[in-house]
Amino acid sequence: MLFIGKYNTLTILRRTSVGFFLGDVEGEEVLLPNKYITDDMEVDQEVRVFVYNDSEDRPVATTETPKLIRNEFAFLQVKDVNEYGAFMDWGLEKDLFVPYREQSGQMRVGDWHLVYLYLDRKTSRLSASTKIGRYLDNSRLIVDEGDEVDVIIWDRTDLGYNVIVNHFHKGLIYENELFRQVNIGDKMKAYVKRVRDENKLDISLEKQGYESVEPNSQRILDELKKEGGYLNLSDNSSPEEIKQRLEMSKKTFKKAIGSLYKSGLIQIQEHGIRLISED
Repeated sequence: MLFIGKYNTLTILRRTSVGFFLGDVEGEEVLLPNKYITDDMEVDQEVRVFVYNDSEDRPVATTETPKLIRNEFAFLQVKDVNEYGAFMDWGLEKDLFVPYREQSGQMRVGDWHLVYLYLDRKTSRLSASTKIGRYLDNSRLIVDEGDEVDVIIWDRTDLGYNVIVNHFHKGLIYENELFRQVNIGDKMKAYVKRVRDENKLDISLEKQGYESVEPNSQRILDELKKEGGYLNLSDNSSPEEIKQRLEMSKKTFKKAIGSLYKSGLIQIQEHGIRLISED
């Protein structure tokens, strides 16, 4: 069957005046319009295409790359608004529709919003929603403590930032554990720090324990080389200064320079650290 809103690997069946017709193993067909056909395509060849609805809500294939696929989230810009809803730029010829019933607040042209792409089962049309919470589920977790995950910054709270975890769960990065600037819609790698009661997820942008030392040690080495071999940060530096300059906590900084010192790469001095010359 064709998967609307997702990538499909299909076989080129025949060429017509309007384009190639592609088919799957179950006999379903979809048109790949002429404008997406390349010189190297030929009948019986397999091609990977994205399938969505055209302006008449018929399934159509494209070789263009959308900014999100079905059942996932992305940060998109509003291109138009009318009496039916808003329309987002998602990288394809036909804009992505957000019905008014799926809007958590007013959407205006030029604004950016985090949206979820879903298939309306009644109409078989792709639509988007800004009501993010209803599409996240922590009742059954597919992640565990220590796992590396993909997160999207969702919104800011009194405690920190809510994040979308692996396009499926809700998590939280605490403000006092955030050592870099983040913005709504940012995508990044993170780690499950703790699973709390009711499957609430505490997320960290840093690996926990000694696993975090190696990448942070490299970050310090890079900064030392950038600064000519000396960095005026030490055990006596404030957590705020370390956070601002290295985007890490003071605890992580101390672990990392300890590792670099034991490896014979730096000298720890009274007011800073110095890179040991390789000469």
